[in-house]
Amino acid sequence: MFYVYILYSPSSNKYYVGQTADMEIRLSFHNEIGKDSYTSKHRPWTLRKTIEFESRRLALAAEKYIKKRKSRKYIEELIKYESIVIALKEKIEKPL
Repeated sequence: MFYVYILYSPSSNKYYVGQTADMEIRLSFHNEIGKDSYTSKHRPWTLRKTIEFESRRLALAAEKYIKKRKSRKYIEELIKYESIVIALKEKIEKPL
């Protein structure tokens, strides 16, 4: 399985969206390992949402879709409302 995740930095009041196959390692990277990166400057990060996908291709497509919206409101709705997550998955998983 692959995941799109949403992190929140209370110290900077910022969200970060990414994708991974291993959430535990990725969260550790954002909070401890990475240096001189965007996320290292806004630590600590808390995991606010994960959305599961069957393939990396779908997770990457969802991550791209979320980031292209450039909308804090949309990210907060994804965190809060499962219906928004379902709509995102339906849009991303729809066959071409």
